Amino acid sequence: MPNFSKQAVFAGGCFWGVEHLMQTARGVLDVQSGYTGGELENPSYEQVKTGTTGHLEAVCVTYDPAHINYETLAKLFFEIHDPTQTDGQGPDIGSQYHSAVFYADDEQKQIAEKLIKILKQKGYKIATKVLPLQTFWPAEEYHQDYYARKGTQPYCHMRVKRFD
Repeated sequence: MPNFSKQAVFAGGCFWGVEHLMQTARGVLDVQSGYTGGELENPSYEQVKTGTTGHLEAVCVTYDPAHINYETLAKLFFEIHDPTQTDGQGPDIGSQYHSAVFYADDEQKQIAEKLIKILKQKGYKIATKVLPLQTFWPAEEYHQDYYARKGTQPYCHMRVKRFD
């Protein structure tokens, strides 16, 4: 990736749908599905899907800050999954599908907390956690660009406008 790029890591249920919808944003250079938040090094999908590793299915979004900023990406994240669901997303239930923003620095943390505060003021009961970024482990190749390769659309992710 170009040296001017930045990264953001989000977990919003099954990574396929989050990856697919994040890729649509102008200024996004790459989105990679993977795992973060757990203790096991280099976990596999087979391990993470058990819900016992502490990892969440997540995406690492590489973006060009000249075309999109972190706040815009974070707003998109909160609009493409249900940040109020406490044990997964849609039909995908389990701790590996929890909602979380993994911040790399104080600015990302403050933005995520600000957006959660706005959503709470609008009456949403936000379940999304704001956590320090840990190692992001890329998922297996067959998980990357899943919907683009299958030619289908996400089954549990769609955009719902929550911000003005």
